[in-house]
Amino acid sequence: MKPVIHIVDDDKSYRTATARLLAAHGLKVEAYESGDQFLAGLSACEPGCVLLDLQMPGQSGLQVQRRLCELAPLLPVVFLTGEGDIKATVEAMKAGAKDFLEKSSTTAALMEAIDRALIQYERQLAEHDRLQAQRTLVAGLSPREAEVFRFLIRGRLNKQVAYALGISERTVKVHRHQVMEKLGVRSLAEAVSIAANIGLIDQDTASPVGQSAPSPKDNINRPSSGLI
Repeated sequence: MKPVIHIVDDDKSYRTATARLLAAHGLKVEAYESGDQFLAGLSACEPGCVLLDLQMPGQSGLQVQRRLCELAPLLPVVFLTGEGDIKATVEAMKAGAKDFLEKSSTTAALMEAIDRALIQYERQLAEHDRLQAQRTLVAGLSPREAEVFRFLIRGRLNKQVAYALGISERTVKVHRHQVMEKLGVRSLAEAVSIAANIGLIDQDTASPVGQSAPSPKDNINRPSSGLI
């Protein structure tokens, strides 16, 4: 699907001229006179980027950007304005704007900004698809496998998992192997990485979100019950 460059600007002459310029460069363009008009027809799954005027009647560019974060978070924003200031630039960048250009910028600068935004979109889409695939793999675990997985990513030993679940250590090993097979990983480190990527554990501490890391008291040496 060819990416669409969305131009959102209440200045008709600038909007029309920019649309013609981009079309002449072989780009697919859609133009809107207001943020409301743009958001009403937005397709979240359509690739592209947004050239967004900062100061407009109705919803401002920053307000439209905040709505975009909810409706189409992968769609990059390039702000175009003749009235930008440092405060607005910082706020826009913090909210995820890819670039912030004055309307007097050269054609080359505009095209470079669009190229960067489209590259950003492709990267974000690839990362989004990767995470979705990982979530699907984890969701495909059986209830027992999911239990074993949650213990393993917390750093629990097989014997600890066996004790906690009331099953044999051999059974834990079987479930562990099945978990690795279903997730398509060869090591526990890779499984932990998947868990961190999808938010099951904290990226920095490698501990479950909202839980602390295992304490020495958790190193249970008691033999497993042998129940399956």
